[in-house]
Amino acid sequence: MDSRGRRRVWLVGALLLFAGGAVLMFTGQGDKPPAEAPDVEFPRRMKGADLERAEKRRTWVMPAVVDAGVAAPVKPRDPLLAALPRGPGRTAVVIEANALRYSPVGELLMDCLLRDGGKNLEQFKAMSGVDPLQDLDRLVVTDEGVILSGDFSKAKYQELLGERVSSDYGAGARVYEPGDTTFALPDGGTRRGRMDTSVGTWNNQMLVFGKSPDSVKTVLDRMDGRGQEEGPPLLDENSTYGEMYGVLAVETLAKLLGPDQAELAQRLTDVAQNVELHLDTSGDVAMVANVTGLDADKMTDLGKSLGGALSMARMKAQADGKDDLAQLLDFAKVRPDGSSFKLELAVPLATLQEQLAWCRQERQAAESAKPAP
Repeated sequence: MDSRGRRRVWLVGALLLFAGGAVLMFTGQGDKPPAEAPDVEFPRRMKGADLERAEKRRTWVMPAVVDAGVAAPVKPRDPLLAALPRGPGRTAVVIEANALRYSPVGELLMDCLLRDGGKNLEQFKAMSGVDPLQDLDRLVVTDEGVILSGDFSKAKYQELLGERVSSDYGAGARVYEPGDTTFALPDGGTRRGRMDTSVGTWNNQMLVFGKSPDSVKTVLDRMDGRGQEEGPPLLDENSTYGEMYGVLAVETLAKLLGPDQAELAQRLTDVAQNVELHLDTSGDVAMVANVTGLDADKMTDLGKSLGGALSMARMKAQADGKDDLAQLLDFAKVRPDGSSFKLELAVPLATLQEQLAWCRQERQAAESAKPAP
């Protein structure tokens, strides 16, 4: 693999880490990082900044339920959390896009995303009316689709979605069905295309993307208390710490183990019930995945097996001369705790800075090549 190819592998690896668990797949290039391991701080609980952020987001008062002619008092809540799926076996992962953007790792990723000097970003802003670096607050990936929250008051809904069949759906909400769309091109021309995704808008604060109008309406119903699902949302306010956090379906985590770990993946789906993860990018990139189950003995055995797999992967990386991967796996630990265990993964910031330095170089070169205004 040539130098550029190996660099791109590191970029892809860095992004995959934000989905969790992909540290097992990293390859890289460059000099061997320092052998002395830094003191990595793992995300384990809400901190002052997390608490302040959560409090500011309590802006939505769900319509009151009237019982015997009396409306029960309703406390303000975070509308995005109210929109999340409910029940076991579901997935919802929240990326704090704004917080990530201004973290040390976010600055590295911005260099990689803006390697063309920001040309594609400017085209997107002109076409959509949305500046993702300023207007986007959070991005949520669920097993139903994607939810974006932020300030979308300047979004060009008419230009982007005007040709679709749409209808109002409650106060401040609208649902657009899949359909043909005309896209504006950078040269001033247009292009016809079709979008098979349904879109919902809510109070210029939220965009919901789903496979069908009904799936979008399900999300909107949750916020207005019209949902038919039982139980609380997958995430409560006390779990909203880190630059990424959420709940993964066990089957999703099992797929990340790869085909060579099929037996371990099957044990994971048989024994584990829930996986809650948190990722912190305020310094070194650190992730904690808390895996829980009902049987303490089986969970202890599963944790030992996963720890053994990590150790074997590290030894194999050393034997194959993949020093970068071996050092990354040095930061992977499994910590048993009764009927649960914590999987810890980390990547030192210095390692990412070294491996992704080429992004900044290309961005600077592209920006220097821009014609003077």
